[in-house]
Amino acid sequence: MPPPSPAAPSQGSARQTGISSPSTALELDRAHVFHSWSAQGSLQPMTIEGGLGCEVWDDTGRRYLDFSSQLVNVNIGHQHPRVVEAIAEQAHLLTTVAPGHANLTRGRAARLITERAPDGLDKVFFTNGGADANENAMRMARLHTGRSKVLSAYRSYHGNTGSAVVATGDWRRIPNELAHGHVHFFTPYLFRSDFWASTPEEECARALEHLARVVECEGPSSIAAILLETVPGTAGVLTPPPGYLAGVREIADRHGILLILDEVMAGFGRTGHWFAFDDHAVRPDLVTFAKGVNSGYVPAGGVIIDALVAATFDDRVFPGGLTYSGHPLAMAAIVGTLEAMADEGIVENARTVGSEHIGPGLRALADAHPMIGEVRGSGVFWALELVADPATRQPVAPAVVGAVKKGCLDRGLLPFVADNRLHVVPPCVVTPAEVARALAVYDEVLTEVEAGL
Repeated sequence: MPPPSPAAPSQGSARQTGISSPSTALELDRAHVFHSWSAQGSLQPMTIEGGLGCEVWDDTGRRYLDFSSQLVNVNIGHQHPRVVEAIAEQAHLLTTVAPGHANLTRGRAARLITERAPDGLDKVFFTNGGADANENAMRMARLHTGRSKVLSAYRSYHGNTGSAVVATGDWRRIPNELAHGHVHFFTPYLFRSDFWASTPEEECARALEHLARVVECEGPSSIAAILLETVPGTAGVLTPPPGYLAGVREIADRHGILLILDEVMAGFGRTGHWFAFDDHAVRPDLVTFAKGVNSGYVPAGGVIIDALVAATFDDRVFPGGLTYSGHPLAMAAIVGTLEAMADEGIVENARTVGSEHIGPGLRALADAHPMIGEVRGSGVFWALELVADPATRQPVAPAVVGAVKKGCLDRGLLPFVADNRLHVVPPCVVTPAEVARALAVYDEVLTEVEAGL
């Protein structure tokens, strides 16, 4: 169950400490903070002062229902007491330790993670986040196979480090293409099919044929790994059609290629399963994770490693490491998160709320609003694709998406928008009542925006 709703926020922790006041938060930010993925000059970021459960509030005390989960990572909700307590207890015991030492909290975190992974994936290499998880997974694959190339999707995001951003397929790759050995291919997306398909079965078969040809043309003996987001998130919550991931696994096996599944956004409850691949009958060789493993309370990520890959480094040095690999505070947050999620049925809640409330509610909205071209998703991982013309499926203009975002914020809902999509991605602890509130906001906003077109 989610934590209780908070009482009205106080005047704010910053005011209480006497160090500064909330009125200076934006001033300090604009004077000293350089923001990611942004032109800096015109930024006016919202000030978030506190949160609890599925709500956050700003420095004026105004509340927002957080249907962005920040960056689709606060799976357990804001300020879950068991996670906060776990971090505090660890802080009193040991705040930091070099990664070369053994540490009980790190061992417990690794065990909890591998207990939810397929048999034989028994080791975890901890990183600071999802980007360096993908970075190190690709490194492991290259060293294990002795091959250099990594294949990944055009519709993907794998992080902002050297190889991860080049493995990424979206626009952020292009100004950063400094790493070598990366090849991209198209994955299933029936709504905007690259394969002239009209059914999920056609899309799956033709996407697999396309991948097989890319592998053949690149030279199978040169390919170390295929890297895929199990469910591409930032690219649009593109749930693969039945049989696609199994088909990728078969192609990889045919040529001795490793399969890396990126579960950074899709894992740990987001799709209503511990791992998104649990719903696709496929076993990866390497799994990357971050975000939901501890809801980002303290930065953490990692690679879950198949025994055969791990054995490569039994008598051979693995040439990778991070000062904060397995940081005790991050590990405590993982332990607190995974134990609470299991004890409180939070993954099951995400699955039930998704199937019984979010999915039906969004499909009803689609029936009422021609701007919604498609509804996609599962669990608490959904996207509405917004179109200017239902017949041609032309995407709405950026100004329309901006109006949708503003309309949501004006009504006390914090949305996640990307390109021409509205992503519906609340914490896994979201309640049916909170879903109903959000659906009512979406309905009002879409009605208002459509009337103005």
